[in-house]
Amino acid sequence: MATVVFLHAHPDDEALATGGTMARMADEGHRVVLVVATSGEEGEPVPGVLATGESLGDRRVAELAEAAEILGVERLVNLGYRDSGMVGEDANGHPDCFWQADVDEAVAYLASALADEAPDVLVVYDPDGGYGHPDHIQVHRVGHRWAETADIDRVRWVTMNRDAIRTSIEAALADEDSWSDDGMLEQRRDRAESESFGMPDAEITHAIDVSTVIGRKRAAIAAHASQIAPESFFLAMPDEQFASAFGTEWFVDPGNPRRGGPQRTDLLLA
Repeated sequence: MATVVFLHAHPDDEALATGGTMARMADEGHRVVLVVATSGEEGEPVPGVLATGESLGDRRVAELAEAAEILGVERLVNLGYRDSGMVGEDANGHPDCFWQADVDEAVAYLASALADEAPDVLVVYDPDGGYGHPDHIQVHRVGHRWAETADIDRVRWVTMNRDAIRTSIEAALADEDSWSDDGMLEQRRDRAESESFGMPDAEITHAIDVSTVIGRKRAAIAAHASQIAPESFFLAMPDEQFASAFGTEWFVDPGNPRRGGPQRTDLLLA
């Protein structure tokens, strides 16, 4: 059995991007380790969710623990950096934010936190962080540097299949009368039109079918109630449509390009 480390930027990233793969690997007996760089202080809370005096960071850390349990994570580590916010925001310049962290110092901190682990596979984001978020890009940089120093041969980039998402969004829009939406569907369509959003299907080496654990993935997403309201795009979809849109998770093996061959269906396979 393998030890697989999933390095993410904020609470809820793990459920949205890799929740199904984590649950599947846990069910198959692999050791799933989840590391999250920040507490997500710069997120936008769902109105009315936070209790009086409750900080968003504390709430998101608690939600992360709940989601991790749902997904079968054996070990959860929060590196404790501050959320850097989106590009151009004042939070990008905060001295304690992850974006401002020295890469080598962050690698040393990560290595210390996982000194007793022997990872077989490390999962980080693609070079653009999926959609350009500074913390996601920093995860890519720090993760790759750590993999080099720790001799982790198998690194996988979690990404979004730009082509598949465009198709699924158009299908969802065509059937939008059957469910309510908070406007996020149109936002995702606009974002998916960017060539910096995810990666094209031809470059994606691994397509992981998570349909057998799709209910747990959805439950893990719902656990992040401060960020994802019940009426949101992710949770308002009918089950069948949700499974169609989120039943596959996408990864790239940067050391073994696809070169026109079939996509692999096991994250451990090169």
